[in-house]
Order: sequence, then structure tokens, then C-alpha cells
Amino acid sequence: MSVRVRVDGAEHVAERGQTVAAVLLAAGRGSWRTTRIGGRPRGLFCGIGVCFDCLVVVNGVPDVRACQRVVADGDDIRSQDGAELPS
Repeated sequence: MSVRVRVDGAEHVAERGQTVAAVLLAAGRGSWRTTRIGGRPRGLFCGIGVCFDCLVVVNGVPDVRACQRVVADGDDIRSQDGAELPS
């Protein structure tokens, strides 16, 4: 069964149980966050939630680890630009 999510405004179909990182990688995205200092691109690094390279904003909540968050139908996923405060 599939779910629909939005990634930076574009609609994507994901498989139920996929992580946000898996959806982003399947969409051809290698990076989805920039560093606070220097704006360097970051994406999936450790894949197990130890590092903080894969942070994204999900449904307005920043600093979500894409490698650990399982997508839900209707999720709004956004690339994270440096450090962001919750909205």
C-alpha cells in the first residue's frame, strides 16, 4: 500500500513503512539539509540516527532525523536550511 507525501512542494508516492530518507533517496535526492555555518550540503550519512546530517522539516517540525522517521500519508517534508526554530 502506498502513501502520498510532499517533498519541497512536489508530490511523491512512497511505500508504507519507508523512512523519509528512503523516499528522498528514491526521488534522486542526495542532500536535503545545509550546514548552519558555510551552507554545505548534507544528506544521509550514518543511516541509524547517530549523526545529525539527515535533518529535515516534517509538518513544520525541524530537526527530524530522516533516517528514523517513517512517512505517513499527507506528510509535508521540507529541506532544512541550517538550524531552524520550531514554528
